[in-house]
Amino acid sequence: MRRVPAPASRRHRALGRVVALCVASALLTACGQSAADGGESGHVPGAPTGVTATAGSATSVHVMWNAAPAASGIAGYEVYRGTTKVKDVPAFERMVDITRLSPSTTYVFTVRARDAEGRLSPHSRSVRATTPAAVADRSAPSRPLDVRGRVVGSRAVQLSWSPSTDDRKVVSYEIHQAGTKIHSVGGNQTATVITGLRPGTRYSFTVRARDAADHFSPASASVRLTTAPGSDDGRATAPSAFRATTHQADGSHYLDLSWVPPRADGVVTQYQIQLDGQPATSLVWGGTAPREKASYSFYIGREAGVTHRVRIRAMLPDGTWGAFSPERTVTKGQP
Repeated sequence: MRRVPAPASRRHRALGRVVALCVASALLTACGQSAADGGESGHVPGAPTGVTATAGSATSVHVMWNAAPAASGIAGYEVYRGTTKVKDVPAFERMVDITRLSPSTTYVFTVRARDAEGRLSPHSRSVRATTPAAVADRSAPSRPLDVRGRVVGSRAVQLSWSPSTDDRKVVSYEIHQAGTKIHSVGGNQTATVITGLRPGTRYSFTVRARDAADHFSPASASVRLTTAPGSDDGRATAPSAFRATTHQADGSHYLDLSWVPPRADGVVTQYQIQLDGQPATSLVWGGTAPREKASYSFYIGREAGVTHRVRIRAMLPDGTWGAFSPERTVTKGQP
């Protein structure tokens, strides 16, 4: 992957990293293979994206990452603390608790994907987490109250709850499904989206608060939700507020896009832009991916008066593509 240098004009700047820019001048040839396809046969897997690390207590950190696409043939993941491998994780999981850490310490984590032939991907980007100080704390946090949930189509649900209290500080919340921990968020969060669920399936979720001393609150009341049957249109997984305009500079035309990333469990770092019904550009965000609003601009030729159709979709944290945004029509040479 090569980072695209930023042009001098701010309007031309790509707020991310272009992984496969396959738009020809005539815009008639689609990408043969995007970065999400996992590369050609015989190539090592791509580095995991969307890696996050959150302190779970004074002695533990919760690490999460986006699932690799099924086409990548991923057999598992390796989690590193600094240069030391600390965990092997099976392919069907995308999170792990790293324990036996020291309080008041900053740790650096990376993740590598491993395919069925044992080939390892490059390290993911580094993420840091600082464990809180160990404190004399003998009281567990209060039970999370007012837990609510709503179904987001056939594959996801959104959960929210009122914050727990603690005599020191709530460091994290753990979400359990039928008694099994499936997710963790920081103590300052009181909502999350759980993806990767099965259509037409009834689920039961509870939430527990955790403090720095590894004391857990009682489990919240259960929230029972049934995902929508079949394969829905995925509207909740599509980027929203999608806008497309064009501008001209030095005799060339550029397509300017903006959108709001879909709300998902984890960080959305990868997108695919479709132009005139064909894949045009795959984007993977480097650094911090935008959560509130994203934008991107790319070259679409020199001939004025040509009309194009454009839409965009996101790679969700569970490794599946979300739905496409509504399609927009733009004409080069018109604002």
